Amino acid sequence: MIPAIVLAAGKSSRMGRPKATLPLDGGDTFLTRIVRTFSEASVEDVVVVVGHDADAIVSSFADVNLVARFVDNPDYERGQLSSLIAGLRVVDRPGVNAVLMTLVDVPLVSAATIRAVVDRYRQTGAPIVRPVRGDEHGHPVLIDRSLFDAIRHADPAVGAKAVIRANVSKAGDVSVEDAGAFADFDTPEDLRRPRP
Repeated sequence: MIPAIVLAAGKSSRMGRPKATLPLDGGDTFLTRIVRTFSEASVEDVVVVVGHDADAIVSSFADVNLVARFVDNPDYERGQLSSLIAGLRVVDRPGVNAVLMTLVDVPLVSAATIRAVVDRYRQTGAPIVRPVRGDEHGHPVLIDRSLFDAIRHADPAVGAKAVIRANVSKAGDVSVEDAGAFADFDTPEDLRRPRP
């Protein structure tokens, strides 16, 4: 079992409004597109970690025909690591081999990329699996359960990045042409860029 954690707890201060509720073509929001894509990739358990504007984000999801579990992170101002740990608390149970982690800022990743990441993990057992394109690395990032404790004990000032970087490998890097895996939206200017 490989559940997914979507980190959507931050203030979106550079964007000026919650990224999770931003509209995309086709009637989706950032969040509904991400959950829909995980569903299309046969990820059965999607946990969305919310914090700032949690009520608005949860209510924006209420009328869609998608399934996700919401977890409130009261410590969201301590950074992304606190949200990842909050998500791990919910998904970590017997039978869970790894977790897929993504940011609500990266809504355009394809189901094919998610499947490629999961397939590479099943083939290699690499502790970190992530999409790459040249020197770029994107989302989602798959984290093997053997690293869950290291994530829980990571330095909050550095976050999960140190654990991820220490465990990347050639075996775990999946080369993809999916521009959506690398398209991160942080500011209103980013929204005006042509979409991949």
